[in-house]
Amino acid sequence: MATKNSRILVTTKLWAGCYILNGVNSSQPPARSAKPRGRRLTAPERRESILRAATEVFSETGYLRGRTSLIAARAGVSEPVIFNNFGTKPALYAAVLERAVMSVCRTLREAALGGESVPQVLGRFLEPAHVERFHRPGAIGFLFADASTLTSDPGVGEAAGEYLRAFAAELADLLRQGQAAGGIRAGINADAAAWWLLSMVATRAFRATAMPGADSLEADLTAMTLATLTTGI
Repeated sequence: MATKNSRILVTTKLWAGCYILNGVNSSQPPARSAKPRGRRLTAPERRESILRAATEVFSETGYLRGRTSLIAARAGVSEPVIFNNFGTKPALYAAVLERAVMSVCRTLREAALGGESVPQVLGRFLEPAHVERFHRPGAIGFLFADASTLTSDPGVGEAAGEYLRAFAAELADLLRQGQAAGGIRAGINADAAAWWLLSMVATRAFRATAMPGADSLEADLTAMTLATLTTGI
């Protein structure tokens, strides 16, 4: 059984992991990537520095507005080095998306394994203030929302769809764990519920723009969703 301190640690990681990207707190302007001074980067280090810089740029501007020249400047390399390492801008974006999705999936798994119930994990993930931070420029949620608009793009649509499906599959697995433990209603279709949750997160920016009384209604939407999915135990 997890100790109280370990549950607190996992809870902190859940809050942090969903809007801290590569060690950058998304509630603050992302720090610029920079290569270590005094020595030449190894090939893996150079690739990592490019990936970090690309994550910063794409999570601030989105794929279409994200310039490889800006990514190169932040990584401290020339633009041809970007293409030598990743081939194309779409391939670089796909690598960024993969890491972002894997980061959130890992955070959700660790939270569930650390002693919190699945309803508690979902409650924190859907909490309106958290969702708002999740969608700020520089945050993982901004990348997800951007990817959801690119599924028909000939360059990155396939990768965007693949990683969004991977996220939905992780949520579905989490819901099945909750069903096995009794906290999620047995009659719920876990796959359908996962896409419902993902859609709620992805459309947060739309609701914030168009929905009157957004703050109070967001709280009501979260409460309705949890009441529909959970058993109350």
